[in-house]
Amino acid sequence: MIDAEFRSEERFSKLSLAYEGKEEKKKVNTCVEKIIAEYTTKPETYTCTISNNREVLVIEYHDDSTRESGAIFEKIIKSLNIKKCD
Repeated sequence: MIDAEFRSEERFSKLSLAYEGKEEKKKVNTCVEKIIAEYTTKPETYTCTISNNREVLVIEYHDDSTRESGAIFEKIIKSLNIKKCD
């Protein structure tokens, strides 16, 4: 199951997607890459390992004065069929 967490401050927003295993990793990365490619504003991304053999893909937008990241994050969440985002 893919878990999502969203954080936002003035001109900064971050979406963290936690997943487990190669299949979920491929699904998350493919989805995120495809959606990000549709927009001109590019985020910083990084991956880190957490407990229970899980990883987290973090997508961060800095200086996002147009708030474009909100639409991007919403599209990613819907595409991955995530029902709850903390």
